[in-house]
Amino acid sequence: MSVSLTPGSLARLLGQWNLGAAPAYRELADVVRLLILDGRVALDVALPSERSLAATLGISRTTVTAAYSLLRDQGFLSSGQGSRGRTCIPHRGPRGTATDGRSELSGAPGLAVPDGLLDLAYASLPASGEVVHRAFAAALTELPALLPGFGYDALGVGPLREAIAARYTAAGVPTTAGQILVTSGAQHALNIVLRTLAGRSGTKVLVEHPSYPNALDAIRAAGCRPVPVAMPPAHHGGRAGWDIDALETALRQQRPAMAYVVPDFHNPTGRLMPDSQRRQLVRAASASGTVLVVDETMRELNLDGAPSTPLAAFGPAVVSIGSLSKSHWAGLRTGWIRAGESLIQRFAAARTTMDLGGPVVEQLAAAHLVNDLREPLPERLASLRTSRDTLLGLIAENLPTWQAERPGGGLSVWCRLPSPLSTALTVIAPDFGIRLAAGPRFGVGGAFEHYLRVPFTLAPKQLGTAVLALRSAQDRLEASPQLRRDLTSPPAVAIA
Repeated sequence: MSVSLTPGSLARLLGQWNLGAAPAYRELADVVRLLILDGRVALDVALPSERSLAATLGISRTTVTAAYSLLRDQGFLSSGQGSRGRTCIPHRGPRGTATDGRSELSGAPGLAVPDGLLDLAYASLPASGEVVHRAFAAALTELPALLPGFGYDALGVGPLREAIAARYTAAGVPTTAGQILVTSGAQHALNIVLRTLAGRSGTKVLVEHPSYPNALDAIRAAGCRPVPVAMPPAHHGGRAGWDIDALETALRQQRPAMAYVVPDFHNPTGRLMPDSQRRQLVRAASASGTVLVVDETMRELNLDGAPSTPLAAFGPAVVSIGSLSKSHWAGLRTGWIRAGESLIQRFAAARTTMDLGGPVVEQLAAAHLVNDLREPLPERLASLRTSRDTLLGLIAENLPTWQAERPGGGLSVWCRLPSPLSTALTVIAPDFGIRLAAGPRFGVGGAFEHYLRVPFTLAPKQLGTAVLALRSAQDRLEASPQLRRDLTSPPAVAIA
């Protein structure tokens, strides 16, 4: 079914966009482009007609026509009948011509990087190639034994569930295969959990603030209301943890149906929750009747080797979500849910309304990868440590007014900016050859204009180029106070 954005909805998202620092059509196009890149305007959505948007904004139709034309030239708006183009992400075709890329990118804004841009918006790694290839070769030899079956399995194939259960047991959380549900990635797992535990409109879901943007999007899309609890700022040159007192207070007073937390190398800050705080959090959630949903997708990316215990070890009312996307490759699309057996059966029932099971060959390959999880990790972690330290050094040298929090693991550095420049930097970043995700993507209600997440997933040489580009973009904003004022007035964030 075709989806259209009304003029009023787009006007609310635009906020105060036209303050006269540049031609009005350019300012309008810049902010719409940011909304698309940030995911606040979805892909394949028809923008309002030129006439209706001009009337709503109180500007000339010529201005809207010119803005839409610029967005088409940049590849963010497809050609359509009349003026009703549809939002898209630029993608380079075989001859270097821009195409809308909708078939590849529907529902996942910005995943394809336009030619010539270094991507600092997404924190992900290429495949651990030889290891993944070898796992698929082994899986193909095992496939004939499963071919007589139907191939549908909402819980997942036995070898993979047993391998995941063994990993939890070895980590101090006794687990059986009956406590595992295999999913098509961690995001799929979260959607299953939300549908099962928080399916009613307006259900409260506690979240850390900041938090993982795709999780926030899933919570809103489920009709739930995020209840943000702020994480304390990092001490200059040091690390901070969680405000456990604030979490306990929110659980006691708000009594949310579930809480989504990332205790293992938190995205975006990279922090690791101490075991003492894990124990307190589980106790507080149990007292309030809240189900703790724990995102463990970064757990294996422990760069400093700090010890920690899986949160599920501290209480039974914990649902754990994991994935191979960060440790091995996002293209595997393999994740899982660990919970009590009765809850797993409820998740499986909810899952069948979304799909009937995952691809079998991928699951057989994933079983080999989980069983041999340590094989690719030492080399991968050593490379990430080098990239992290390189990035921190580059920021200290070239962006001395930035405060970068040193992460203990994960894939990115959370930086506090000297002024609320995050959205402005994101808008102009493509002009300097980089792509960013604005700080407000990690929060609720437009927060975190003072922050930017910078992944260290690029090679050290590319990181050097990217940091110099960030410095140039910041210099441009500092040299143009009016431009900075205009672009740092963030668009209002739509809460579904």
